[in-house]
Amino acid sequence: MNTENHSELASFIWSIADLLRGDMKQSQYGRVILPFTLLRRMECVLAPTKEAVLAAAEQHENKPETARDRLLRRASGQDFYNASKLTLSQLSDTQTGEDLLSYVHSFSEEAREIFEHFNFEDFVQLLEGSDLLYQVVQAFSAVDLSPQRISNYGMGAIFEELIRKFAESSNETAGEHFTPRDIVHLATSLVLTGEEDRLQPGRILTIYDPTAGTGGFLSEGEAYVNAISNDVQVSLSGQELNPESYAICVGDMLIKGQPVRNIRRGNTLSDDQLRGEHFDIMLSNPPFGVDWKKVREQVEKEHKQQGYNGRFGPGLPRVSDGSLLFLMHLVAKMRAREDGGSRIGIILNGSPLFTGGAGSGESEIRRYLLEHDLVEAIVALPSDAFFNTGINTYVWVLSNQKPDVRKGKVQLINATDRYAKMRKSLGSKRHYIPESEQDAIVRQYGRFEETDESKIFPTQAFGYRRITVERPLQLNFQASEERLARLQEEKFFGKLSEDEQNALLAACDTLGDTIYRNREDFLAALKNACTDAQFYPSAAQLKNIWKALGEHDDEADYCRDKKGRIEPNPDLRDNENVPLGESVYDYFEREVLPHVPDAWIDESKTDDKDGEVGIVGYEIPFNRHFYVFEPPRPLEEIDADLKQCTDRIKQMIEELSA
Repeated sequence: MNTENHSELASFIWSIADLLRGDMKQSQYGRVILPFTLLRRMECVLAPTKEAVLAAAEQHENKPETARDRLLRRASGQDFYNASKLTLSQLSDTQTGEDLLSYVHSFSEEAREIFEHFNFEDFVQLLEGSDLLYQVVQAFSAVDLSPQRISNYGMGAIFEELIRKFAESSNETAGEHFTPRDIVHLATSLVLTGEEDRLQPGRILTIYDPTAGTGGFLSEGEAYVNAISNDVQVSLSGQELNPESYAICVGDMLIKGQPVRNIRRGNTLSDDQLRGEHFDIMLSNPPFGVDWKKVREQVEKEHKQQGYNGRFGPGLPRVSDGSLLFLMHLVAKMRAREDGGSRIGIILNGSPLFTGGAGSGESEIRRYLLEHDLVEAIVALPSDAFFNTGINTYVWVLSNQKPDVRKGKVQLINATDRYAKMRKSLGSKRHYIPESEQDAIVRQYGRFEETDESKIFPTQAFGYRRITVERPLQLNFQASEERLARLQEEKFFGKLSEDEQNALLAACDTLGDTIYRNREDFLAALKNACTDAQFYPSAAQLKNIWKALGEHDDEADYCRDKKGRIEPNPDLRDNENVPLGESVYDYFEREVLPHVPDAWIDESKTDDKDGEVGIVGYEIPFNRHFYVFEPPRPLEEIDADLKQCTDRIKQMIEELSA
């Protein structure tokens, strides 16, 4: 069944929600449609062996639960079973709810728990109270979801379309639950390309997704491996927060005969339920730009107490975007190099590339990844490729077992133009990446060559040292009317008594219009005037006074501290980013001193890790490396367009006034 047919069948299934109109809120439709769709699919999968399971259930009725469970699974030919004699089409019209719950409770444990995550019993009661349950059951019993008609891949596409419709109807974010299959296939291909050693007969390949959603990455990873080699055993693991997505993922795994003990539910950042586990292949599409306020306490505690022994040692990103936390979580689950290492494919938005300056959590995370040579490639995807956003997105490919040719280097691939327009948009998704374009991107990655779309850089190229450039404090001082007004607006002035205020203003008035270009001379004159006016300012008050009455003056003497050192002017302070590996002093002499000869480097600002002058930062300015200058159009052409536009407006005005 092709994509169009998947979409048509999903629309048909969703149309069953018309039965609910008026009796249920639109935001509740998905909580009925999704579990019933899954229930019907599971029923269709078990149909060929149903009689064998019923016979085995009767034959082994008195055996211990564990043994009976094992025998019924064997009879079903699946990793789950249903021991009820009922089917959806056979449920009574007089006691539908009772029969349906009895039918669901007859599933094996893992399958039964799926419906608990949907709160299925509550919605069964709600439907029964509205006299809708029997109609809904009959409608679903007529939908053919058998594996002979719809493959597991096709069923995944249908589930995802239903979730998207559910998200739209309830104003949720569909993209938090699943990733478009073309993106999934591309990311999986990039991560598994060149991994023939891992796919040898008899090997066990572990695949993990910490934001599993409905299991798209896990399913695609398994399908990719099986397409190459049937002799590789694939073990899937994942964790998902959303209960409906988790239930669908577990259902999908059961239907395909995958063990579900390593598919867990919970928040990956605050409660890693596969703690201590490491994996060969990791794939993830964490939610874009979602904050981590809810788990802030747990994450910060792990960062402070465990440091590099935990997941978040290098640093923490700003709380408004947790994408890099998921990336560091994956890095922490990499196998050691001596154990074969690991590969990661993660989809991120643009902010992890460049957000945060030197010393920030984001920069320190990038620094850790690049200095440990973990980043292998970053691929820019087309815009409008996701269901819930049109923003720029990127696939990061990471490895701690790089081939020699890639060591110390990062490949950037610009695939923003490799797309086709969809015949019909799905949410925000207007573009998809055809298989031919996916193959071209993967080949470009595999060739590891410089082209217009592929750039290769040493990891150090993305690093810099941020130095602080100071310039001398040069002020003139005058008790002019304008500056005195500024003085009276100062906070300290308002705290003085009325007599003190009058005394200070009287002292300033004696200074007249004299302009002082030396701070010490001004302070001497000011102190004498204050003494005469019987106002005795403290050191802090004196500082506030000269700041209020001072203005920058390139002709003024340098202001110096008690040790004779030139004081910097904070208003003229600037930062320079020096490419990593270049002497900050050579750079400063070449790029700064010719323009501001009295500037100097603040050598107290050093990097925490290497102690050198300048704080190390890392950013990956992806777009800058692929920018192509387009010269503006000739003025004559622009003038012609403007004339054509004004002529058309004049014509329209004439027609209106005629």
